[in-house]
Amino acid sequence: MGANQQNQILPIPSFFDKALFDKLYMTRDAQIREEAMVYSRDNNITPATDDDQRIALFGIDVQGGFCLPGASLFVNGAVEDSIRTAEFILRNMNKITSLHFSLDTHHVYQIFHPTWWWDTTTNDHPAPLTIITSELIKQNRFRPLRLPLDSLAYVEELEKTGKYALIIWPYHTLLGSPGHAMVPAVFEAAMFYAVARRQQINFETKGEHVLTENYSVMSPEVKKVRGKVVGQFNTKFFKALMENDRVYIVGQASSHCVKTTIEDLLREIQLVDPALADKVYILEDCTSPVAAVVDEKGNTIVDFPAIAKQAFEDFKAAGMHVVKSTDDIAA
Repeated sequence: MGANQQNQILPIPSFFDKALFDKLYMTRDAQIREEAMVYSRDNNITPATDDDQRIALFGIDVQGGFCLPGASLFVNGAVEDSIRTAEFILRNMNKITSLHFSLDTHHVYQIFHPTWWWDTTTNDHPAPLTIITSELIKQNRFRPLRLPLDSLAYVEELEKTGKYALIIWPYHTLLGSPGHAMVPAVFEAAMFYAVARRQQINFETKGEHVLTENYSVMSPEVKKVRGKVVGQFNTKFFKALMENDRVYIVGQASSHCVKTTIEDLLREIQLVDPALADKVYILEDCTSPVAAVVDEKGNTIVDFPAIAKQAFEDFKAAGMHVVKSTDDIAA
């Protein structure tokens, strides 16, 4: 690719419509393909395999379950983040060599969903955001309805990490449901890129094993339960990302899955080669935190925005970059 083309900021294609980013709809696949073919010809777009500098975009959980209003775990700000993500892809598709998206993937019966447990005091499944501890299980306050020995062992192992307690989450990103799919308008931008640059989109699923949690795309919170492997670090995907000259990260939520994924990346980078941190670019205007948790008096219990902000400062201190989607990625 010539230097002039590589530095060019591309025009936004005609199919792009900001009004669609809060909508769930059937994607316009045939229209996207046709427009991408014409656009590629008119703007001299070359195949991604011709790139001299390899740049990856890594979208974390850009799914309806987090990014569309009305979803059980909708993140405030996610609609605007999705718009900026799509604009970033479209304006810079001549520089982006590959697209990678994680898909949070769950089942109705999973250890962090209500149906896995029974609350003996209410005679019902526990409500979302209930915290279940190993002590409460031993007291028979909460009874696992599946795999009782493994369930207790999992909670005990999770507590040993000191990172999280077991929280019951609302049903979200269920495999087969609309909430599992990517935001349609972002998928259209990704498909447009894929056709124009003749490059496949890579999808990484996470969180499907019923006996563990995957906040991070790279690895689960607990890897072994009673001697059985329930997950491991995704070495293959880590290598695929680090083969690039730059990796731009977007997605939801900055206080949860984005934060823990980057922490896992950084931990592995520091083991392999600390200089690799320089390859990581976090698009701070394409990710949002979960809102702070407050009590009935308005006192903050958990300040997730502050947690995300501090994490980003830590990532910068480790050599990563925190930038905006409007910054020049050719520099």
